[in-house]
Amino acid sequence: MNLLVKEEKDVVKEYNPTCFCKESKDEIVKCLEEKVDYVYSFRDRFFENHDIKEAINKNADVEKLMLEMLSIFDKHESLALQVNKARYNYLRGKLLNVMPKFNVVAESLLSKACKLDPKMLEAWNELGECYWKNEELQKAKNCFEMAAKDEVKKNKIALRNLSMIARQEICENAEERNKNIRLGLNYAKEAVRLDTHDGISWSILGNAHLSSFFGIHQNPQTLKRCINAYSHAEKDVIARSTPDLHYNKGITLKYEEEFLLALESFKRASSYDPTWEPPKIKERQLLEYLREINDLVSTRGKMKAKRLQQILQSIDAKQLGPFGGGGYTSSGGKTVKLEETLLNDLKTGLNEEKVVLGKVVCSIRNDDTVPFTFCLVDTNCTCVVVTIYNLASGKGVIIGDSVAIPEPFVTDVDFSYNDKKYKFRLIRVENPLILVINSKKGTRELMAGVQMSLFKKFD
Repeated sequence: MNLLVKEEKDVVKEYNPTCFCKESKDEIVKCLEEKVDYVYSFRDRFFENHDIKEAINKNADVEKLMLEMLSIFDKHESLALQVNKARYNYLRGKLLNVMPKFNVVAESLLSKACKLDPKMLEAWNELGECYWKNEELQKAKNCFEMAAKDEVKKNKIALRNLSMIARQEICENAEERNKNIRLGLNYAKEAVRLDTHDGISWSILGNAHLSSFFGIHQNPQTLKRCINAYSHAEKDVIARSTPDLHYNKGITLKYEEEFLLALESFKRASSYDPTWEPPKIKERQLLEYLREINDLVSTRGKMKAKRLQQILQSIDAKQLGPFGGGGYTSSGGKTVKLEETLLNDLKTGLNEEKVVLGKVVCSIRNDDTVPFTFCLVDTNCTCVVVTIYNLASGKGVIIGDSVAIPEPFVTDVDFSYNDKKYKFRLIRVENPLILVINSKKGTRELMAGVQMSLFKKFD
């Protein structure tokens, strides 16, 4: 089987997997290394030489090539074991480990390699990946720590894997979880520092920032760091064809409320691996969420005319609570001017020194539970959707509640996807403590952290 391969400098050459080493002791190990490198290059650069429509065949094609190379290993096994037993076991184990599923023979071979040569860092990394596929995280962590402990030969693969494991470990309390998230972020930063052109490391750094956003402090700038890291990752031909990069980018974009870009990312993730269900599920859930927002905003919560009229008539400036009277003084003594404004009069972006008041006409189901989403109408019968982040489980608002939002941040959503139009006005609330609900300022019991779903395919 003759195949076309792109080398690092984009020089295309014909590759023939036939072995020409003629069983020379000097060439045997190098020959086998080249075979393994080629299989991994074929897998990682598959879409440089194949149309995206062939994604469904990728695993089968990789497995076919792997088996072909194994026959060469069988042919040279006796001599290769004499030359370098540890290296042969490592290379054969790595070859078997090219597939996404756990391989018990690969584990056995890689374990032998590590015992025969404990200083072979790449063998520890490969064994760790093997354990990880089998969901043996502690064993995987031990391997990656062995690969990363050499200060002279810092290892980006071990560091980025340790980043993911640190963020996955089960923690007994919030303090321990935060410590692990910070540790994972530091590992990822170090991996990128070692090779700023490695897209996989950038992808892991993006995931680490996203974990930090939800686990430690929900600073919107952190989401921008995520997107920046993912953008760097996409510059790397290997990283940008990994479905988990686009899946995690889609998650980030969803929480940034860049809905069209999020949908496109989930779709792209599916195109790179049509057999992988999570991005399809996320795309479907987001479309249902957006469809419901569309419907409920346009129909004002599908509320009957008489009930809607009662709600509109019950809106009273007194419900502004501490925001009434044209201003608000915080507990820290800072005074902010606030002018009551109708929803239609808001501009896109931040509306400084403005406050809106309305009544809840419905809540909107969200499979991810975050953000809490509801529809708000004002005295002019204008209806918008409001999303609240950092809201404690079980907290929220119900139909008929009055809600005042100071300095609202507005997005006018307007796009089409799969021949369906999505158009509505949205107000995003990062901190529920700024709200006045039923004339009362929000209290600390409204605040909560959020659990996120990041994904590496055996992460």
